[in-house]
Amino acid sequence: MPVYLLDKELAFPPPEDANEEGIVAVGGDVSPERLLVAYRNGIFPWPARGYPLLWFSPDPRFALSPHAAHVPRSLRKVIRKGQLRVTADSAFAEVIDACAAMSRPHQQGTWITPELRHGYQALHELGYAHSIEAWRDRELVGGLYGVGLGRTFAGESMFATEPDASKVAFTTLLGHLAMWGFRIVDCQVHTEHLARFGATMWPRERFLSEWRAAVDQPSVLAPWQLTLSPREALERLAPDA
Repeated sequence: MPVYLLDKELAFPPPEDANEEGIVAVGGDVSPERLLVAYRNGIFPWPARGYPLLWFSPDPRFALSPHAAHVPRSLRKVIRKGQLRVTADSAFAEVIDACAAMSRPHQQGTWITPELRHGYQALHELGYAHSIEAWRDRELVGGLYGVGLGRTFAGESMFATEPDASKVAFTTLLGHLAMWGFRIVDCQVHTEHLARFGATMWPRERFLSEWRAAVDQPSVLAPWQLTLSPREALERLAPDA
């Protein structure tokens, strides 16, 4: 199946037209305007060394519903100790830089190019990209960032400089998303880390159907205000299965 080459027009082909590898289109820029169009259509960018920018809609898609998310018992014990403080949208640049700097197994370098970093920073300034930060005293020790549109959240990357910090941040986010009525968290591709929270593979048809219904709801723009502590957010989620 041919892959669509993007031009200056802010438009994408239907995500259902992705090829077997999940690629919808190639090329284009990463302006906040183009990123918004992509995410509204359930499409995300993922650069690959030596190729033009690639835009994906994989089938199946790794995703979870916040109200159905669960937290492993070992992490529940960590959260109940109350040693980390979690905030939102207070250190976006620091979080995305830390995510880009993280060394990851089987990955050379980072997919967060300077162009993408600039695009997400601009999206944050428009209110659509968000960071969740975990702090030990005044030190940033973990976090994640992603894009919130309507009642959807597309997780992009996370980091931790001490064990469980990013997991505490993610749990706190999930509790708030459940409270705010968010319907879907896009985890993109399978990881054991997110599978422990209840993420599963969704057929593209199911994912896009639920995504389109949720993305059309009013967006909760930055800065997000977290009113629940990590422990309080935990209590809004399902127990470990």
